[in-house]
Parts: sequence; C-alpha cells; structure tokens
Amino acid sequence: MDTFFDANRLNWDDRAELHSTDATGSYRIAAVLGGGSALHALEAGEIGDLAGKDIVHLQCHIGLDTLSLKHLGAKSVTGLDFSPKAINAARAFAQKAGTEARFVEASVYDAVSALGQTYDMVFVTWGAINWLPDISAWARVVAALLRPGGKLYLLEGHPTMLQFEATEGRLDLEYGWRTPQTKPLVFDEAQTYTGDARSLPHTRIYEWIHPLSDIVNAILSAGLSLDFLNEHEVIVWKAFPFVVETGEGQFELPDGYPRIPMSFSIGATKRG
Repeated sequence: MDTFFDANRLNWDDRAELHSTDATGSYRIAAVLGGGSALHALEAGEIGDLAGKDIVHLQCHIGLDTLSLKHLGAKSVTGLDFSPKAINAARAFAQKAGTEARFVEASVYDAVSALGQTYDMVFVTWGAINWLPDISAWARVVAALLRPGGKLYLLEGHPTMLQFEATEGRLDLEYGWRTPQTKPLVFDEAQTYTGDARSLPHTRIYEWIHPLSDIVNAILSAGLSLDFLNEHEVIVWKAFPFVVETGEGQFELPDGYPRIPMSFSIGATKRG
C-alpha cells in the first residue's frame, strides 16, 4: 500500500507546484487572496451557515477552499494534506491573504493523532476519496474528528461517472463499479486537470472507485446519521473533453448525451 501512497504523493507534490502558480484561473487564487471564496455554487449552496464553527478540511491540497471557509464566516479552519508542497503553498496563501488558518501535513488516515482536536464540521470535496483504498477507515476518521452533533459535508465526483472514459466522442464503460483495495486503477497522466500545459514529472497515480452504497454504509457504521444524499449532473473539472460549461467552473454533458450523475453530495451528523 505504501507504494501507491508514495507515488500519489509525488504526483500531488508536482500538482501543488503547478496549481499554486495557476496559469488557468481554475483555482481562483486572486479571489481568495482578496478575502473572497473559491467555492463553486454547488457546495456554497449546500454547506449552510458557517458562523461560529470550527471546521477541518481533509485533503485540503493548496488550501484555497480552506481559506474560503474562513472568509465565509467559520470561527476557525484547519487544513490537512499529505503533500508537503501543498501544505507549504497553503501556508503561504494564508499569509498573503492575512487569514488565520492552521495547516497540517499528514495522511488522512493519521488525521486524528495529527490534529489532536475535534470539530463542528468535516469538509471533504472534489477528488479526495478516490485516492483512498479503505472508505470504512476514512469514515471512522471523520467520526472521530467530529464533536457530537457535528456535521460531515462530502462532495465528490460520482462513482458512476468515474467508470466511464471518453472515446471518439462517446462515453464507454471502462471500469468496474468497485475497486479492490489491493488492485487500484493505474493511470499515467502527463498534465494536470486544470488545462495547464506544463508537464508533471511524476505521472503514475493509483485510484479507487467506491460505490455509493459503500460510502453511505461506511458513514452510518461510523456513527453518523444521514441528513441528505444528492446526485448532480454537474462536475467542476473537464471530466470528459466534450463537457460544456454551464456555470462558473461547473460543467455538464452536452445535449444529445444520455444523462448520468456527474457528482454527489452527502450531509451527515454525528450521533450522540
């Protein structure tokens, strides 16, 4: 398993360098440094009132969404990521923005001991859990980080969408609906997903598809109650070459394609 994590960390170190000097505008750096938000309309409309809440953002990457949560009214924000270059970039952005935030370098599976405190909200969005082999262990971490009555907000690419690849203008079913922990999907990607033309030195990555049933059951088994499960026809990156932009930074399949869910969101509350 360490081989998978080590390769992914090298790849995300490379991405952090590119994304923190984002040439495409995808990460809305200027908006965040100016005290604004990088959140998309989808998540901004679902997370609710953040006033007075202590929030931890797991797999925070370069921290721009973490800082956005603070700018949107959170009492305190903490970001955690396994990439040292991502954490360094996040700290630099916080300093430039003049925003108080804590950033911690650690694996998400080690978050409880690395952070040493509990929170009112665990925030996890966009391209996070597909890098994790054990979704049940992830859910237990989330539960341990939440105070009684605390909330999980999860927003991710839909596992159905992740099963497809684009081939000659069509969608082909390419991958199984559940990826075994010891047999991840293997990809080599020369560029990152923002459209930046610069090359990634470390191209090898490993990913896992988790069915919605596994995700929901892991959350329930960890001691949380489900508040909502929403499926959406939008995604916030160009998941396929032919998607069309239908909102700021949000994409959908064009007319003429069968509709599939592109993303999903879950709200859950820790019992007790």
